[in-house]
Amino acid sequence: MEKELKYVDMVEQPISMHPKKFALWLFIVSVVMVFAGWTSAFIVRQAEGNWLDYDLPQIFWVTSGIVILSSISLHWAYISAKKDNFIQLRLGMSLAMILGVCFLIGQWFSWKALVASEVFFVGNPAGSFLYVLTGMHAVHLISGLIFLIIVLISTFRYKVHSKAMNTFEMATTYWHFLGALWIYLFMFLLLNH
Repeated sequence: MEKELKYVDMVEQPISMHPKKFALWLFIVSVVMVFAGWTSAFIVRQAEGNWLDYDLPQIFWVTSGIVILSSISLHWAYISAKKDNFIQLRLGMSLAMILGVCFLIGQWFSWKALVASEVFFVGNPAGSFLYVLTGMHAVHLISGLIFLIIVLISTFRYKVHSKAMNTFEMATTYWHFLGALWIYLFMFLLLNH
């Protein structure tokens, strides 16, 4: 009795991602690891004692709301881009950027409030950690704003539309990540200051 061999042509599609998106996700993972390390160090150092008790600036509540509104604006721009509604796309992106700048200004005022409350970068580690966490988030937010400016310029050149969304999707992903990172940091600080 002869055995029949059957050949099955099943070509599996590899999971693919645009190389730039992959690089962005690697960067996001590395940023998550850095902030996880800092917040872990915060907890370990706090447990050692000699930790300054302080109240978080009230403006952190306002800046948290601003970050959420900024993400909503950018999501509106994203939906508009998928519909090729260029006016709403530009408006949503511009609003997200303005709110991002307002967030940074709010962070500056929060640092001024900390100084007025005698919480300094140098001195007690509680203050040092607070300034490092909020400052490094601000640095990443500035990079996000630069990314949004580049994409906004592309929208005026009609390079962002329903059939060319890659760069805009990357900017949106990064911006939403930065918003989520701030909410995490704010909640962490509320629970651990």
